[in-house]
This record gives sequence, structure tokens and C-alpha cells, in this order.
Amino acid sequence: MRTPPPTFTGTGVALITPFRADKSVDYPALGRLIDHVIAGGVDYVVCLGTTGEAITLSSQECREILDFTIRHVDERVPIVAGFFGGNYTERLVGTIRDYNFDGVAGIMSSSPAYSKPPQEGIYQHYTRVAEVAPRPLIIYNVPGRTSSNVHPETVLRLAEATDRFAAVKEASGVLDQAAQILKHRPDHLAVLCGDDPLATAMIAVGAHGGISVIANALPAQFSRMVRAALDSDVAEARQLHFDLLDVHPLLYVEGNPIGIKAACALLGLCDNYLRVPLVPLSAANEDKLREVLARVPELVP
Repeated sequence: MRTPPPTFTGTGVALITPFRADKSVDYPALGRLIDHVIAGGVDYVVCLGTTGEAITLSSQECREILDFTIRHVDERVPIVAGFFGGNYTERLVGTIRDYNFDGVAGIMSSSPAYSKPPQEGIYQHYTRVAEVAPRPLIIYNVPGRTSSNVHPETVLRLAEATDRFAAVKEASGVLDQAAQILKHRPDHLAVLCGDDPLATAMIAVGAHGGISVIANALPAQFSRMVRAALDSDVAEARQLHFDLLDVHPLLYVEGNPIGIKAACALLGLCDNYLRVPLVPLSAANEDKLREVLARVPELVP
């Protein structure tokens, strides 16, 4: 009997949160963005992640954005809800335990930030979350933001302890780390690339897809690239990778989601407003971004 694929495969997109000039949430723009990425072929959306500026949103705004996303997606693709690990496990556990996850297919949560816990602390943190989570969990390893790397041994230990862990979003930027997880993973655990420029390389060693930033602006191109890589169509995947290669650096040159917000604004998907301490992309880098976007094949603003 063939082993069924993991729950989360293909292209996920970490949705931005569009704002108006007064910094309130721009729900019509969010609806346009959702339609844009679904039409572009993404397999699922991630709401309230890093790219969605979730840490600048109130609890009520987070609830309202998730509810809007559930209504607007209308079951066209699965929805993953982001929950930041914070630095106090029991607070996160209480939030997840009391939350209404109707309409949500999965929960993505980063490891604890700021406190820099040891691997045993990270293991116990995720174990407590898994005890109360009513949906499959995606471990989000992003040491550039949390200052603590979730080692492959810890990811595997968690996945072997319970199948509640459906995936790991591996954003360490270290291909060998992803390969170590892929070599030893149980069948139910998907490994997802969290660094867009590494997606084709990570899929080549066995990854199941990625959760993307660039797919907010260029969902068709990124989704085609991921599908080609998963289908072992090396020539197609390589060409699509090269088509996007010059765009990636400008999305992160002043931080995420500053770059992707600028790209979406240039493409007419939303206005370019962020909440302080984030600020819009500088004029010089916006000009460069406009130039490289214009060179992406088949891009229709």
C-alpha cells in the first residue's frame, strides 16, 4: 500500500495584511489578495504569520482577520492560522485551548522567542501546545527571528512522539538541516521550505513544498515552480527559479514584510502602508524592485 502524502504539501502563502492610510485593516484589499493567490494556484493560505504583521495586531483584529479570511476563502483552499510562540508557553497554551478553530485546517507556531530556550525547553513547549491543539501543527523554525534554532533532532523527536505535528516550516536557511530532517522523518511529517530562494533546492532533496512570501505578489510563478520541482521537472523548475531570482533579495533588503508589501502595491493589489516600527521600502529600493518585477516573464500588473 502506498503511503499517503503528508497533510500540507505544495505552495502555501503567508498572507500580508493590507492597511489603509489610517493603519486600519483594508478588508477589500485583503479579499482581492486572497482571490489573487488562489487564482494563481496556491494550495493553501497562512493567515496571521510574520508576513501578516501579526505582532502589530490586537487580539480582536487577529480574530476578525481570521474570520474574514475563512469567509472569503469559502473552502476553496485550506487555511492555516499562525500563532506566535511568544516567550511564555502557558499563555500560548491557554490561547489555543480557548480559541475557535472552525474553518481552520492547521496551526502554525514559531518556537519561543527572546528567552533562547535549550532544546529540551523547545521540546516541552511544543509538547504542551500539542496537548491542547485541536488541529494539526506546523512547527515554525525561524532562528533569525527567535534567536533559537530548533535542531533536527528536536523536530524528529516531536514528530515521533505524536502525529499531531504535521509539518515543519524550516526557515533556518541551512539546506543540510532540512536534509537531516528529511532523511529521518516519519511519513506523516511534511518538510516545508520557509526561505523562498531555497525552495527548489530543498524540494530536490525531498521537501514537500514551501510556505512563501513572494507568492503574495507572484503566486502563479512560484506555484508553477514548486509543482515542477515536485514533479521532478528540473528544467522547468530551474527556469522559474531563475525568473524570480533577482526579485527575492529586494523583498528582504529592508526586512519582511516591507519588501513584499511594496511589491504588492506596485502590482496594484493593495496600498503600501505598514504599522510602526515597520516603514515603507525606501524610494531607491522601490525603484530597483519595480525594475526587476518588470523583467519577470508573463507578469501582468
